[in-house]
Amino acid sequence: MNVDEQVAAHYTRGTLEQKILATLRSAGKNLAQLRPEDLAGVDEFHLGGREATQDLAAFMELRAGMHLLDVGCGIGGPARYFAERGCQVTGIDLTDEFVRVAESLTRMVKLDGNAGFRQASALDMPFDSGSFDGAYEIHVGMNIADKAEVFREVARVLKPGARFAIFDIMLREDGSFDFPVPWARNPETSFVVGIDAYHQALQAAGLRIDHQRERRKFAMEFMQRMLSQARSATTPLGVELLMGEQASLMLKNVNSAIAAGVLEPVEMVAIKR
Repeated sequence: MNVDEQVAAHYTRGTLEQKILATLRSAGKNLAQLRPEDLAGVDEFHLGGREATQDLAAFMELRAGMHLLDVGCGIGGPARYFAERGCQVTGIDLTDEFVRVAESLTRMVKLDGNAGFRQASALDMPFDSGSFDGAYEIHVGMNIADKAEVFREVARVLKPGARFAIFDIMLREDGSFDFPVPWARNPETSFVVGIDAYHQALQAAGLRIDHQRERRKFAMEFMQRMLSQARSATTPLGVELLMGEQASLMLKNVNSAIAAGVLEPVEMVAIKR
């Protein structure tokens, strides 16, 4: 398998939708009247969950009716968040199962008129130049080796003046961390780099950095909650459904790396010149 296939295989569970729906039923949810908030805990597969999405959105200059590109949409949590707020969202992801689950859950919460999804590579997007009013990637860059190429593709499909928001885990200093982590089971599909590498790739793509914030303390507090939930049988719906049987170890490893100062979640927003 090539790297893209390995990344998709890492995230594929095979019965993810069935497990999510079964968990919702066991929690007493009426699937015929499902609301977006009923999916809280599972549909935003990144540090900070919905809170992190809200924080990033504050720097995106959102307005109703704008067309957003979700690069690496997962099962569609952030896309549904922005769709609820009047945006039109198109999400792409390498993992076919994620795309299918995103489509299904979005239909179930009646947001499919505002959000759509397709299987595609961020390095070769199936969109015309200048198609989008804004874009974002949330915990996606760790799986992409060629940051310069993906940022060039993002810049290509954005309109002039549009904003590209990023929330990724980056290297804070030289050092190693243990695998597995939520985005990779081994180093072969993990491409974590430092802040300077993002700066260089964004600038080379014609994207000017307008905002940057390191979120280590925020992440540490969130990870402590996540580790507690992963150990608790009382939490019915959580991102461990997306990570599989090694969820606790993955969370422990990334938490240790952040605590040691090796990894740090970072927000960035860049503007297309």
